[in-house]
Amino acid sequence: MAIHNLTGEWGETVAREYLIEKGYTVMASNSHVGHKEIDIVATKGNRMIFVEVKTRRESLNDALDAIDDKKIRRIVRAADSILRNSDIPYEYQFDIIAVIGSPETGHTIHHFPDAFMPPLFGAY
Repeated sequence: MAIHNLTGEWGETVAREYLIEKGYTVMASNSHVGHKEIDIVATKGNRMIFVEVKTRRESLNDALDAIDDKKIRRIVRAADSILRNSDIPYEYQFDIIAVIGSPETGHTIHHFPDAFMPPLFGAY
């Protein structure tokens, strides 16, 4: 497996552990809906949280820049499918977690709750 894939998997593990420590319940990881994927689906209270995790060795800006409009539209479409199939009427939010570092050097976690809203009027 390529180094960036291993780094990404490690970052998602770090993010899941962080969320659990903060009182979230992780419902799914790497949840696929068609060709779209959501890194982590979690709940806390009456909210379903869709989390995009970006892992970079050095730069928070690089991690955040990787979440562009196209990526947001894919996440929102996948979340919409999950919410429509949910029996519980959850409120929802979209979070971003950036994990900066590596297993060898340590890491910092940057959590951005409610980082973006879905595009309006079916623009996705």
